[in-house]
Amino acid sequence: MRADSDIAFRDPTQPGSSLIPREDWDRAPWNRWSFQNLREIVPTARVWRGEGPASPLPASPRDIDSLAFEIDGQRDTIGRHIETNFADGFLVLHRGEVVAERYLNGMSERTLHLSQSVSKSIVGTVAGILADRGELDVEALVTRYLPELEDTAYRGATVQHVMDMTSGVAFDETYTALDSHMAKLDVACGWKGGSDPSWPKTVWELILTLKEAECAHGTSFRYRSIETDVLAFILQRISGMALADLVADELWAPMGAQEDACFTVDPSGYALASGGFNATLRDYARFALLHLGGGEINRRRVVPATWIENTRRGGGGPFGGVYREVLPYGAYHNQFWIEDPRRQTYMARGVFGQMIYLDPGAEFAAVILSSWPEFLDVRRSRTTLAALHVIRDALA
Repeated sequence: MRADSDIAFRDPTQPGSSLIPREDWDRAPWNRWSFQNLREIVPTARVWRGEGPASPLPASPRDIDSLAFEIDGQRDTIGRHIETNFADGFLVLHRGEVVAERYLNGMSERTLHLSQSVSKSIVGTVAGILADRGELDVEALVTRYLPELEDTAYRGATVQHVMDMTSGVAFDETYTALDSHMAKLDVACGWKGGSDPSWPKTVWELILTLKEAECAHGTSFRYRSIETDVLAFILQRISGMALADLVADELWAPMGAQEDACFTVDPSGYALASGGFNATLRDYARFALLHLGGGEINRRRVVPATWIENTRRGGGGPFGGVYREVLPYGAYHNQFWIEDPRRQTYMARGVFGQMIYLDPGAEFAAVILSSWPEFLDVRRSRTTLAALHVIRDALA
């Protein structure tokens, strides 16, 4: 029987293949190719891996495909779940070793895969590094670093509000609406062409248009992708560096990445912090291993342990509404999704099925890179978490 994820799209670089629609490259079925080939679609900036050796990823393979699990009365196996849910890459870490690693849909070890909003957690981790050094004060007002935003709804918001997405700024995140703020971000960041000449031409221009507030800062959680871009402009202002270079110097090279990564860039050259990061499956796994190690990897301290610990606890900020459909005990803190503050399990997540799942107590992590046909799918998300819990418990 044909799996529901077995939807082929011919490589558009091959003679006779149809072109990818400029406005729909991130939609099904074209995202099955585009998420692994973004440098052929939009401009990018390199995130250099540095000159040092790659941090080792020792392997100790385990057979997890036959593990069975059940959710909402539906039974499945891990192997079938991976094969039928549009996965491109899947890797499991346990006690510092790779116990499972699979590539699907033409992906390989050296393929850079778009991680969508996993990018936010990459940038948030760099913010934690700068905060620990005293270069970033997360309790300071956003306008201390970006006084240009005094005339926007960000006036009065703190850096921590932005990192936790609890500012009161009105930002419509609706992915499918043609006139939402998210649609404008797609154009401003250079992902889409756009037809309205009045729309902002860069991400910074879009931020300057955000004049309306929907609630008081710090009183409500609402997922706003633009918050990460505000954070990134703060980091650039503090460091005097472009975001791609900052991530390379503070995280990617010290972590011991094996391959260069890249960010997509807008017409001004700004790297899209909120969703434009691309890397290999194994280097995302190194990022996971860094977090499992409390900020250390390969006996090297990269991220402050206090910041990692603070992130895992969830921060205690407001969280609820539709977000509890997938994370009933959840929180959002420091640009990470917290699955359960009591167990300190947390995640980096992106639309179309990107996830880095972290359970430091179980010394367990999983990286899933996908090309779902949907931006968001509660059933797929809940099923994926159930599958990861079964793998984790079987390895314990």
